[in-house]
Amino acid sequence: MSAVLSTHDALTLADINQLDRVHFVAALGSVFEHSPWVATEAWAERPFASIDHLHRTMIGVVRSTSREVRIDFLRMHPELAGKEAQAGTMTDHSTAEQAGLNALTRDELLTLRRLNAEYAAKHGFPFIIAVLKNTRSQIFEALRTRIGRDTDTELDAAVEQISIITRLRLGRLLAH
Repeated sequence: MSAVLSTHDALTLADINQLDRVHFVAALGSVFEHSPWVATEAWAERPFASIDHLHRTMIGVVRSTSREVRIDFLRMHPELAGKEAQAGTMTDHSTAEQAGLNALTRDELLTLRRLNAEYAAKHGFPFIIAVLKNTRSQIFEALRTRIGRDTDTELDAAVEQISIITRLRLGRLLAH
């Protein structure tokens, strides 16, 4: 299938499996934040038997990269309720996922910014959590806990959170 699908069309797995590389990346390149290279690499593994298979392949691309590439990849993600959120410059995916953080009190927002800064200073990348799978209190608790971890453990935890986030994104993007 070389025809360009409208972003309003519900893509099916069959559609995805038939796309050439350019259109596959156009359809799925935004699933991983500012990282269309993940879709580019995953394309060669078609056909996918299921959305889970597609997702395992895509997150496997990330996990198979060097530590430095994974850290650079994590740095592409926005800080929770950070500057990008305030400026309205996050991707559509991140904007929708962080929408619940718009209701933070001023004190919560200041605390989140302070903890985010501590986390980034220690680990070298932003705190990442699947906001849609956690309550506000769980997010704060996880952030406080994860600041204290060693960076390699946290690198794995951040990629695992991205796995959860991107599986949710694929589920919303593809018709079942």
